[in-house]
Amino acid sequence: MAAKEAQMDTNEMDSQQQSAAVYVKSGNGRNGLNKYTLLCALLASTNSIVLGYDAGVMSGAVLYIKENLNITSVQVEILVGSLSVLSLIGSLASGKTSDYIGRRYTIALAAATFLVGALLMGFAPTFSMLLVGRIVTGIGAGYSLMISPVYTAEISPAMKRGFLTSLPEVFIVSGILLGYIVNYSLSGLPQNINWRLMLGLAAIPAVAIGFGVTAIPESPRWLVIKGRTDEAKRVLVKISDSCQEAELRLSEITKAAAMDLGQPTTSNNSNWRGKGVWRELLLRPSRPVRRILVAAIGINFFMQASGNDAVLYYCPEVFKDAGIHSKRELFGVTVMMGAAKACCVLISALYSDRFGRRPILLLGSIGMAVSAAVLGLGSKFLEHSETKPLWVVIVCIVAVCAFVAFFSLGLGMITWVYTSEIFPLRLRAQGTALAVSVNRLVSGVVSMTFLTISDKITFGGMFFVFSGILVVGSVFFYFFLPETKNKSLEEVCALFEDKDKKNDGQRGLQIREI
Repeated sequence: MAAKEAQMDTNEMDSQQQSAAVYVKSGNGRNGLNKYTLLCALLASTNSIVLGYDAGVMSGAVLYIKENLNITSVQVEILVGSLSVLSLIGSLASGKTSDYIGRRYTIALAAATFLVGALLMGFAPTFSMLLVGRIVTGIGAGYSLMISPVYTAEISPAMKRGFLTSLPEVFIVSGILLGYIVNYSLSGLPQNINWRLMLGLAAIPAVAIGFGVTAIPESPRWLVIKGRTDEAKRVLVKISDSCQEAELRLSEITKAAAMDLGQPTTSNNSNWRGKGVWRELLLRPSRPVRRILVAAIGINFFMQASGNDAVLYYCPEVFKDAGIHSKRELFGVTVMMGAAKACCVLISALYSDRFGRRPILLLGSIGMAVSAAVLGLGSKFLEHSETKPLWVVIVCIVAVCAFVAFFSLGLGMITWVYTSEIFPLRLRAQGTALAVSVNRLVSGVVSMTFLTISDKITFGGMFFVFSGILVVGSVFFYFFLPETKNKSLEEVCALFEDKDKKNDGQRGLQIREI
């Protein structure tokens, strides 16, 4: 009975939806970007700068850790890859946690975990303690990778969601560049001090983030699904350009949540904790949910199977193999690589709402495939050359920079945007957590095996493998990922519905969100 009432309420929205569309198109609504919404998205995304900083700074710090603590190459792989593998725990837990305590407090929890991990690594007297700090940081990384884009997607207007949900990746890349700069700046210090400072400095932004989170509100969609519509309305008033827009958004979100839950959203929902979501995702998924899972897990798999994280962590080793041996020169080249990444991620963030997710994603993955193939050819040439010609070294450096730049343009940014927007509200947090868990698992496997496999097939052979994987990924993206630009979160979910249901006029997940 409740489900029928929710369906009737939804059908009554037709006239409201038309007026809402007119309201936006006429220019009375959101032409630009609400400043408070932008502030919330920026603060929610700042956790990602710590994650990016760790990835960037570890690539240089590990050179000194290996010498100072006298550890083996296998221990280096464990140290580097443990963050990705252990972030799997944080990713899996983050979905349930954010459904239980809310999106906002989950962001604060991620910042606190980063703080503890940074302090443990900075003061670590032994490899074992350093690894413990790395594990704690990994758990925080898992929380951050899931919650930042989900929160941002849930507060963003449809026309600006691509830009706003790309902010976590912008901060990741900014953190990577900052890590490279810190490596270069501290490389002249004694090796028993520099790596500790490199890793321990991550505690500073973690503290700032913890205080910054107090300034952002809870996600209005989470409040609605918990039955706290009055609080959701107050938040929507702040992140909307007018009270009329806030009312329309609240009405649409409320009715979409009612369709998703199969009952009206009331205070009786206050005990909703996301129960049964894992069962629906893994054991009894409907056909639309299966399509969503294939898209979300697929894009996250190819993001890390592309080898980007391994290149970030081990780029000094790759450049050493190309003939650059001075640590300071190595760090200088990595700064150039970080700058290339930063430029491309900004381009992608600014134009994803204009050109769409698919074109940018396909351009990035094809560009990566070509860059990896060129790098493989260059590496193979250097392997069989005694003199290591300068022009080949330059080609390899340019190919690495192009590889990571195309990653930031396509997979690096679009993956987080796409994953956070395709799941329906009730499944969004835990569905995104599942996809991110696959992301972190593949990242860990690649990072922890990159050096070992490269020893067997050489760096050139490894990049040929990555190129092949990216070709397969590009084909997957073309056939399985529909375009989502300028669509509300509810309309995006409808893209994965059966065609007959779309034509039947069943609104369900097709409610228009401003």
